[in-house]
Amino acid sequence: MKSFSVIILCSQIAWNAHAQQPLKADNVFAQFGEVYFTFEITDARSLQTLTTIISIDNVKESTVWAYANQNEFSNFTKTGIKYTLLPLPAELVQAKVSDNPAQVLNWDYYPSYAAYETIMYQFQADHPDICQIITIGTLPSGRKLLAAKISDNIGVDEDEPEFMYVSTMHGDETTGYPTMLHLIDHLLSNYGSSDRITNMVNNMEIYINPLANPDGTYHGGNSSVNLATRYNANNVDLNRNFPDPENGQHPDGNQWQPETIAAMDFASAHHITMSCNFHGGIEVVNYPWDTWPKLHADNNWWIFVSREYADTVHLHSPTGYMTDLINGITNGYAWYEVNGGRQDYMNYFQQGRESTIELSGVKLIPASQLISYWNYNYRSLLNYMEQSLYGIRGIVTDSATGEPLYAKVFISGHDVDSTQVYANLPVGDYHRLLKAGNYTLLFSAPGYRSKIFSNIVVTDKNTVRLDVQLNSDSMTSVDEPTRIWTKVFPNPATGDATVIKSDYPLTEISITDILGHVRKHEYLQSSCYVLPIDALANGIYILEIRSKNLRVIQQKLIINRAK
Repeated sequence: MKSFSVIILCSQIAWNAHAQQPLKADNVFAQFGEVYFTFEITDARSLQTLTTIISIDNVKESTVWAYANQNEFSNFTKTGIKYTLLPLPAELVQAKVSDNPAQVLNWDYYPSYAAYETIMYQFQADHPDICQIITIGTLPSGRKLLAAKISDNIGVDEDEPEFMYVSTMHGDETTGYPTMLHLIDHLLSNYGSSDRITNMVNNMEIYINPLANPDGTYHGGNSSVNLATRYNANNVDLNRNFPDPENGQHPDGNQWQPETIAAMDFASAHHITMSCNFHGGIEVVNYPWDTWPKLHADNNWWIFVSREYADTVHLHSPTGYMTDLINGITNGYAWYEVNGGRQDYMNYFQQGRESTIELSGVKLIPASQLISYWNYNYRSLLNYMEQSLYGIRGIVTDSATGEPLYAKVFISGHDVDSTQVYANLPVGDYHRLLKAGNYTLLFSAPGYRSKIFSNIVVTDKNTVRLDVQLNSDSMTSVDEPTRIWTKVFPNPATGDATVIKSDYPLTEISITDILGHVRKHEYLQSSCYVLPIDALANGIYILEIRSKNLRVIQQKLIINRAK
């Protein structure tokens, strides 16, 4: 997401005559589809406009570094701001790449794309009881978005937090890519012999996606990372391409990219409690929000978690590593505004807890340095994962039947800006990560009486277990079904209609956009309904469906028609 490349002055491309630069930029666009440049600002407020035009990479005092595709750069030049073109960061290092998985796992090389796939599937072959390789998506290039799922009961939904690491959504920020491969190997190799690793695998569902932008990383071909690009194959910055809490569904003006759709589909199909996406170009832990200046409801928790990561790194790294900004941590907006970032999408729309960690000041480090960065960070990586086990957790069930419920868990006087969490089916488990303190929790579910639990005391790095039973509302007889099962398809919807099927008669449906506006409301008398969506634009919507027995479910509907 955010990054900053060390400027090597002897290599930088610069012209004193401003008129010469557009011609050179055209040559760079022809090869890479993007340019990297720097400029000075006189008023920090101008960044609020510039961030909607170009992909800002870093801001340090009055100096700004940024990327742009051809259209973005054309719009930027109309501002009249003087700029200096720089070489793309991946051009500054010749990184060794190998097709041999053994060489890669010995820390001597970056993997070729073929070696990456081989390594991932070998993890599953070597550890089938605790590792499964999931294809999150397949890109038009044929390259895959892969994730390793690691858990002791690999095919079972359990009362466990789901944790996710994602790396290199900016294709030229590669330090996290092999680091995540080695983390997978570390977890699998030490399961059963390390009490700490065994406890994590037994009590978490872990997902690790080492390479979220393979087309960018392998822009120069499957056997090289030396011509890697920040943007994807369509010259779009993936970390500006997500729905944004403040700026709507397409803040960058682009359609959702295949990588973005795959990431959103995966997030919607899971219940990610905590996550992190890795970048490079500076060394800092960046926590939400990125899109607006107000603080996250759990800001104190975020500072605690971020400080633990950076401080642990400082104990195991050379002086000066991960000390950028506030000694290695920062609030996102306080650094600079980002709209359409994955971090805010996961926090706001998925009610998870995701940060962004920048691992190295140089985006593409020599392969010989990879082992050093692993040693600096792996203890912090494990600490961060374990945070998903703390706070308040439990299962919400129907008091009469014991069946798990989909329920909202809201902290009175604390939660704001979509920071509540949910107990999700099929298990009914919830996981509320919190800083030490005294909290009042409100549990609610459609068709049930709400319950309040006061004076719940939380201490840092400890767990409070709070299982909750909700009583059916007096308007609903207890012998009626405790929930309705529905299927919405296709989802994402690619045509002008979608179908809703239920095992119980439906009486009412409403569709709300992400800004809270009701876009459609109808009364029904059927258990199968064809919903016309021709008047709705591409985007994310919330379906609220009511059944005859007053039960209500909410479900996301993604509309993504090809232009």
